[in-house]
Amino acid sequence: MDRYNASVRDLVNAPFWSTFYYKTREGKTRLTIRAWRWLSIILINLAFFLSFFVDIQFLEGTLNGSRLLGFHLIDPFTALEIFAAEHHIHTNVIIGSVTLIVFYLLAGGKSYCSWVCPYGLLSEIGEYFHQKLVRKKIIKERKFNPNVRFIFWAIFLAAAAIDGYLVFEVINPIGIVSRMITYGWSLAAIWVVVILLLEIFYSRRAWCKYICPVGTTYNLIGWPSLTKVQWDMDKCDHCGACLHACFEDHVLEFIKPKYDKKRAEKGIKKQLVVNGDCTLCGRCFDVCHTDAYNYEFRLKDLV
Repeated sequence: MDRYNASVRDLVNAPFWSTFYYKTREGKTRLTIRAWRWLSIILINLAFFLSFFVDIQFLEGTLNGSRLLGFHLIDPFTALEIFAAEHHIHTNVIIGSVTLIVFYLLAGGKSYCSWVCPYGLLSEIGEYFHQKLVRKKIIKERKFNPNVRFIFWAIFLAAAAIDGYLVFEVINPIGIVSRMITYGWSLAAIWVVVILLLEIFYSRRAWCKYICPVGTTYNLIGWPSLTKVQWDMDKCDHCGACLHACFEDHVLEFIKPKYDKKRAEKGIKKQLVVNGDCTLCGRCFDVCHTDAYNYEFRLKDLV
C-alpha cells in the first residue's frame, strides 16, 4: 500500500493483503501497524497452544484465565462474573485480574481487543467483506449507539448474579476461539461463525462495537490509561481516510474541521484520543499520508 501517493479512495478500498505493508517516502517497504498486531495475536495464542500440546509451561490456560511463567492472569470481566455469580472472589482471581488491569492501564485499555483477542482478528477479515458488500450496495451499513454496550455489560453480569453461573462464557466468542486454539475443535465454533456472519451481512464489527462486555470492561480501563493515540492538527489535511478506516470512528469525531476554530482559539495543536473505545489498532496510522498520528505514553508527563 502506497499511502503517500494513493488517493483516499484507494487507501480506503485497498485490497486486504495490501494493508499489511506500506511504502515509505523513500520507497522502502515496511510492515503496517495491522501486520504487527496480527503477529502479536498469532504469537500470543500460539503460546497458549504450545504450552498445552508441547508442555512448555510458558503461557498456560486460555484468555479467560491463564498463568504466565506461573503468575496468574485473569480477564477482568471474567473476575467480575465470578464475583457476581459466587458473591466472593478468590485471592488468585484478585491477583490475576489486578495484574492485567495495571498492565492495560499502562498499555492502553482496549489494546487487548486489537493486539491480543483472536476473535478480533477474525472480525477484521469479516469487516473487509462487509465493507466490500456495502460499496457494491448489496447490503446497507447499519449503525447504532455504541453506548448500548453498557446495557449488555450490565445484563451479562446480572445474569451471572441471578443464575450463579458464568452465563456469558457460553456464548463468548473470545473464550470459545481461545479454548479451541488451546484444546482443540468444538461445536461452539458454529456460534462464532454465526456472529461473524452477523458482522459481515448486517453491521460492521457489531459484536466488538455494540455487544462484547470484555471489550466494554477494557473501555473503562482505557479512559485513564497512559498509552494514547495522538493527533497532530498541523500535519492533518482532513482527508477523512482515518474516519473510514476506524470501526470505532466516533473516537475521532474531534478531528473534524468544524472543531478547528475552537482549537485555534485555545492554541491547541495536538490532541489525544481519550475515548476508552479506542483500541489503539493503528488503522488511522496505516492510512494517514501526512503522518498525523503517533502513540503517546503519558507516564513521561507525570514523572
